[in-house]
Amino acid sequence: MIPAPTGATRLHVIVGDPIAQVRSPAGVTAAFAARGHDGILMPVQVAPADLPDFLAVAARLKNLDGIVVTIPHKFACYLACASATDRAHFLGAVNLMRRRADGAWHGDMVDGLGFVGAARAKGIDPKGMRALLVGAGGAGSAIARELVEAGVSELAVHDSSTERRDALIGRLNALGKAPVRAGTRDPQGLDFVANATPAGMKQGDPLPVDVARLAPSAYCGCVITRPEVSPFIAAARELGCVTATGTDMYQQHQGIMVDFLLGTDEA
Repeated sequence: MIPAPTGATRLHVIVGDPIAQVRSPAGVTAAFAARGHDGILMPVQVAPADLPDFLAVAARLKNLDGIVVTIPHKFACYLACASATDRAHFLGAVNLMRRRADGAWHGDMVDGLGFVGAARAKGIDPKGMRALLVGAGGAGSAIARELVEAGVSELAVHDSSTERRDALIGRLNALGKAPVRAGTRDPQGLDFVANATPAGMKQGDPLPVDVARLAPSAYCGCVITRPEVSPFIAAARELGCVTATGTDMYQQHQGIMVDFLLGTDEA
C-alpha cells in the first residue's frame, strides 16, 4: 500500500505536452514505496513556450528531487542540465533529471534501454538484424543508439525532418559500429521495425510504416502507451509479427528510472 503524502514527501514530476497518456506516475510512486522511499511522481502539462519558466521555478522548489521528461521536451531539458551521462551527451537529450547536491540537474536518457529491453523480453535479440527506425526525435535517437550498440547489421532511419534525420545518421555513423542510412516508410526486407513517433495517439493518424510490406517474421515495437495497442502494433499482430507496445517498453525501464532518480544507479 502506498502511504499518503505528507509535508516530508519528496516530490518528482513528469513533464510533457500532452501528459494524459503517461503511465509512469503510479508505477514509479509504487516503486518508491517498495524501496522504502517517501516520494511521489506527479504529472504536469507544460507547453514548450512555458518550459523555461517551469524549469526556473523547478530549480527553486526545495522538495523537488527529480524530473521525468516526455514529449516534446527532451532536447530542451538537456540544455538545462549541468551534467549528464555519456549517452545523454551523445544524443543531446534527456528523459530523466536528478537534483545534484549543489542544486543543479544531472540528466540521463534511458528510452533506448527500455525499448531494446522490451524486444529482448519478447525473445528478440537485435544483433545481426536489419532495422528500420521511424522517428528521430528524443526517444527515436535513444532507440537508434541502443540498436547500434546492440549490434544490428544495419539501421535505416526515417523522419519527416530530413535535417534531424541526417544529423542523427551522421552521429551514429561516427561510432563506426553499424552502417546507418536514410530510410523510408517501406519496411520491406527489414526484420526489426521501431515506431518512435506519436503516430497512432490520435484517431485518424496515418500508420508510421507501410504495413502491407511488413514481413510476418519482422519484429515491431512502438513507443506509444495510449492507446494500449497502437494501430501500428494491431496491424503488425494481424500479420503474425512479434510485437511490443509502449507499455512493454515502460515496464522494462521503470526500474532503471527509479534507480536513477534515487541515485542508486551509482552504487
